[in-house]
Amino acid sequence: MIKRAFDIFAAAVGLLLLFPVIATVAWLVRCKLGSPVMFRQTRPGIDGKPFEMIKFRTMLDATDAQGKPLPDSERLTPFGHLLRSTSLDELPELWNVLRGDMSLVGPRPLLMEYLPLYSPEQYRRHEVRPGVTGWAQVNGRNALSWEEKFRLDIWYVDNQSFLLDLKIIVLTVKKVFIRDGINADGEVTMSKFTGTKR
Repeated sequence: MIKRAFDIFAAAVGLLLLFPVIATVAWLVRCKLGSPVMFRQTRPGIDGKPFEMIKFRTMLDATDAQGKPLPDSERLTPFGHLLRSTSLDELPELWNVLRGDMSLVGPRPLLMEYLPLYSPEQYRRHEVRPGVTGWAQVNGRNALSWEEKFRLDIWYVDNQSFLLDLKIIVLTVKKVFIRDGINADGEVTMSKFTGTKR
């Protein structure tokens, strides 16, 4: 209950204080990338239940001759990369926190298509609300392998506390300023999860 109360308070205050920044980023996205300004996607929340996560759009809607989206490396503009490296694209997720879909701290919500690929242990990341930031994000973010990321997520599930959340928030601010762990090696963001090799 303390965690949820803190989430509501911090998300509400954050939305109010950061409104000028959010409005400015929205305007820049509209000018540089066009509409829609927001990227909306269904993600699994607590217990794997789906919710609609919102972020600022960072990619162009560019397609090939067959109408298929071009690779991320070709659709991600320098402006979009800047939004990702500064985590400004994730500011709208404070609304998801206020709604109760997410928490400020928890395992990052991944894709719905990954759900059947998890091992029973990996699926435990859904025992808590997904977070805007998390233990894996402050320990390597996209530079981690999937196995390392899931191991850190489960560690958080088993060791979560209010003090740990505060530590993760402080470390997140530090990581954002030094822009650490944004990309995986050889990838624009993070390669797709295809299941754990056994």
